[in-house]
Amino acid sequence: MKDVRNIVVATDFSDLAEHALDEAVELAEKLGAKITLVHSYEIPIYGFPDGILVASAEVTGQIQTASQKQLADAAERHKSSAVSITSVLRMGAPWDEISAVAAETGAGLIVIGTHGRRGISRALLGSVAERVIRTATLPVLVVHRAAP
Repeated sequence: MKDVRNIVVATDFSDLAEHALDEAVELAEKLGAKITLVHSYEIPIYGFPDGILVASAEVTGQIQTASQKQLADAAERHKSSAVSITSVLRMGAPWDEISAVAAETGAGLIVIGTHGRRGISRALLGSVAERVIRTATLPVLVVHRAAP
């Protein structure tokens, strides 16, 4: 494994993603690495028999503004650590954007949380973590839900 100087951490702003960020900060402190915190969103598009409905520019702006604020808040919660955290907001398929940011920043590791869904819920909701694992060209640390 190459020298890890930058860790990309994916977030969807859930409690599980916050737990994954906590783990990544702890690891980054030990390795002397920095963190790039990434959130990616997709514009809601709904298909109907007679056409499609795409979110308005106003809705898209609201999604972007709320996401930027949540990224800033997540980084702020870890400002007491010695780890440098930069935030990146992208529009696109999360698994693609996470891998793209990792490549652009020369990351040595991706950290992502997983809910560990199985069966129909996984089939219906998909798994960003699974797609990142399958497509990433560098190591991926998958953080599961914290024990109760």
